[in-house]
Amino acid sequence: MPLFKRKPFGLAEPPKDLEPYALVYQVRFTKEIFQDYQEYLNRINFYRQRVWMCKYTGKSNMTYEEALVSEKHATQKVQELPNELVAPALCIIQFSMLSLRDLADAIAKKLQKDLFVGANLYGRKDGSLYPCKVLKLVENGVEKIQYEVAWINKTRKITENSIVLGEDLVWKKTPFSRNILKSFIRESTCRSIPWVIHEKLAQKHGISTDPPQELRSRFFFKDGQLVAKMKKRKNGDGKNVGEVNDESGKSKRKKVETGTSDAVKNGKEENNQPKEEPVKYPIDDLLVQPGPDDPLFTDRPFPSRDFNVPMDCVGDLLMVWDFCSSFSRLLHLWPFSLEDFENAICHKDSNLVLIAETHSALLRLLIKDDSEYSFALQKRKRKPKISLITWTDYVCDFLEMINITELSSSMTTIKRGHYGLLDANAKLWVLRELVSHALETDLIRGKLDEHIEQRQMLGAIRRGEALEYARKRREEKEQLKGESGADGLVKENSLESTGSNPHIAENGNPIIETGDMVEEVISSQQSNTFYDRRQLDCPSMKTEEKQNVDPKVLAENVTNSCEKEAQKQLSGDKKEAEERKSKEKRQQRREYFEREMEKRSIRTSPLGKDRDYNRYWWFRRDGRIFIEISDTKQWGYYSTKEEVDALIRSLNRKGERERALQIQLEKFYGKICLELQKRSKDLAHKIALEEAVLRRSTRVRAPPRENPANAFLRYVNKWKED
Repeated sequence: MPLFKRKPFGLAEPPKDLEPYALVYQVRFTKEIFQDYQEYLNRINFYRQRVWMCKYTGKSNMTYEEALVSEKHATQKVQELPNELVAPALCIIQFSMLSLRDLADAIAKKLQKDLFVGANLYGRKDGSLYPCKVLKLVENGVEKIQYEVAWINKTRKITENSIVLGEDLVWKKTPFSRNILKSFIRESTCRSIPWVIHEKLAQKHGISTDPPQELRSRFFFKDGQLVAKMKKRKNGDGKNVGEVNDESGKSKRKKVETGTSDAVKNGKEENNQPKEEPVKYPIDDLLVQPGPDDPLFTDRPFPSRDFNVPMDCVGDLLMVWDFCSSFSRLLHLWPFSLEDFENAICHKDSNLVLIAETHSALLRLLIKDDSEYSFALQKRKRKPKISLITWTDYVCDFLEMINITELSSSMTTIKRGHYGLLDANAKLWVLRELVSHALETDLIRGKLDEHIEQRQMLGAIRRGEALEYARKRREEKEQLKGESGADGLVKENSLESTGSNPHIAENGNPIIETGDMVEEVISSQQSNTFYDRRQLDCPSMKTEEKQNVDPKVLAENVTNSCEKEAQKQLSGDKKEAEERKSKEKRQQRREYFEREMEKRSIRTSPLGKDRDYNRYWWFRRDGRIFIEISDTKQWGYYSTKEEVDALIRSLNRKGERERALQIQLEKFYGKICLELQKRSKDLAHKIALEEAVLRRSTRVRAPPRENPANAFLRYVNKWKED
């Protein structure tokens, strides 16, 4: 149960005298029932506030539903802890006075040394580490503990057994982490510091519930709970402070209780209605009501549904095509468009190259993996090489292996050499089963693991560059602060030296004495301002200034000041140019990381859902946005930029689902529009070619295969293995 202000929060009780057919409002994740809509809405908004904490992980700043999900995941992770380690861990927890972090570290340190039967470890053998499994503990009366282990090869098969020392066995990856241990501690205890495990757990694992001797003077059990003994403080009269303040405390509690109840009563009597709290958006989309501040929403465009395959097969069509496109390199299958694949599925030719190569690529993958299908082929003594003539025989072998009764009639049709006569549903069903078996192969899983590692590496590099940039900016700011502080210090020192030096004039310029004549040297920084100010303040002294100041010195000072101003301006322009280049470089690096992440995509996820739970899918290799209707098997798609713009303007940001969908659409808007423009140009080109073919005379008419609509008939697998 999530915590509110670190304390359990009680759920609302169901209303009394509820009629069987009464209309009520129910909270989806707590199953609470309300008859009043305003009470229901207030409770929903309260649950959506980020004031909840996960009971097991201690994560805060969560909504109630997020805390529930976090507790569920934490419970699942805790259950992964080996049963052999539960009892030793509980013994360490019971009546421990350590903090949560120190207690988790102590348990981890202790359990890493305790090896149990069935543990998968790494053992030292011939100077290297090899995977092994502990079979039993060997007791030979030797001081050092020995274990009998089974060595495991790369195919996860046991090669031999041997006896090794405990110090030669190491955990390459411990079966628990600090976070899992923290969740385990929170879940298995009812009190903290001293930690007390639940009574049922203690009885199950035979752990004592009596506190140790050093804690008995400070704690005692009351009603089954461990309670701390409170020290009684005495006042000057020798009476306990608690006894003197007993009546005053009771009276204060009464005043507080009566005050709050009166306030509640007055609030209800004055308004006769509960005070309405402002709704904090976003909320559930179905609860959003029209408001005066809403923007002008456009009508959502009706999606196109001109698919060649039956409507209930569109999902399988997209799944198979996306898998073949994503793993085309690994399958050695030249990529093809979704339209070509759809046309090929609906075509009645039994020896279509695109269909034959797709089946052959998936079957070759199963043969390479040494899976059940590979053994079935060995029993039938079939050759591992699949050709455009024999691929249907291998498909029949696969259908016999999976033994699906609904596909038995399809297998008969394929054996007769009439694969093209199968309906689209049966063709896609066979391909779907091939894809599901291909996903279980080690080759595909290895490729996915490789993509995950590369994505993690790219993420680490991107975070490192961001931290390095932030560090440089901090150093620049500190350097600027240091320079400004140094300039202020120099000015203070110059003022102090001016007052103490007899050879400094009142205006701060040095005076050079040469015999009877004293010449004032004007500094380069103040030459112009000082000279002009003297002329304005004392016009009668102009002649004396001209006599006392050397014109050459004055010209040099003016030139120096102009040069310094020009240098400052150049340095400022140079700094702006450098910042602009740095910003462009960071933007390029950001785009580079996004491209590399897209290349290593693990799976295609929907962009989001609208208020009616309809999913929106976007495939980068096609460009269109596909809509999956939630309550039916209907599909549709948007194929123009205008339709995408209308879709974005029709979404209400006050709803959670449509807000998230709008954010994703805006994030990929540029890429979606670019792919749609390419698609529009390709379609226009195809239409122009078709019209050109139709305009030809019958004597020079091109063969049907040159028609752009029949491009799938000209498919060639350029990546086919020899």
